[in-house]
Amino acid sequence: MKEYLAELVGTFVLVFGGVGSAVLAGDKIGFVGVSLAFGLALLAMVYTIGPISGCHINPAVTIGLLLHRKIAAGKATGYIVAQIAGSIIAAFLILLIARGTAAGYDPSVAGLGANGFGEHSLGGYSLLSAFISEVVLTMFLVLTVLGSTDNKAPVGFAGLAIGLVLTLIHLVGIPITNTSVNPARSIGPALFVGGWAINQLWLFIVAPVVGAMVAAGVFGVIQAPGVPITAKQAERALASESAERGRTGAA
Repeated sequence: MKEYLAELVGTFVLVFGGVGSAVLAGDKIGFVGVSLAFGLALLAMVYTIGPISGCHINPAVTIGLLLHRKIAAGKATGYIVAQIAGSIIAAFLILLIARGTAAGYDPSVAGLGANGFGEHSLGGYSLLSAFISEVVLTMFLVLTVLGSTDNKAPVGFAGLAIGLVLTLIHLVGIPITNTSVNPARSIGPALFVGGWAINQLWLFIVAPVVGAMVAAGVFGVIQAPGVPITAKQAERALASESAERGRTGAA
């Protein structure tokens, strides 16, 4: 149960920090600021809940790890449910805060940071452009997660690599789709926007799943030989290494 709660909390932090920065401060911090908000939120959560759940906080990541046999199917389902719940709670609170101004806030008009294409893309990008970008950018993220949590990767640097790649992904993707690469992140705001956001939501579920599948396939080909470990075990390795260094120093 603690693992599922950790995934809910982690996804809440990611969506509240990332989408919240776009909705509540986007006009002041711009694309770069929003990109950093998403990346920093994920980086912080990797080190905070990574030892508890592995810090997936994204159904695409969970599916990628499932395909790579780093998580059981039953647990993966529970993770995805928790991630969606965390996103919905975050989106609700963002909307509540946004409505606290004298001008009010209409999510169906302002968008609540929802993902979209065509007339709902910041750059007016087409469905095809949106689909390709979401597949490719999700592949970047899931490939980084698989590689940085592999037993051959340097211990303790997974959070840095994953947070930085999510920042990069948003720098590229915000003008195209407002950047999803995470079905849970898309579902939360879309539920409160309704209308066009619900109609276009399918793309931000399907494309990230396809990107996760591509990443799992690519990593399966390029992975260095070794004994596979779970993402959670890789995160715990940092604490083990720190403890060992402390004992060595004391000696």
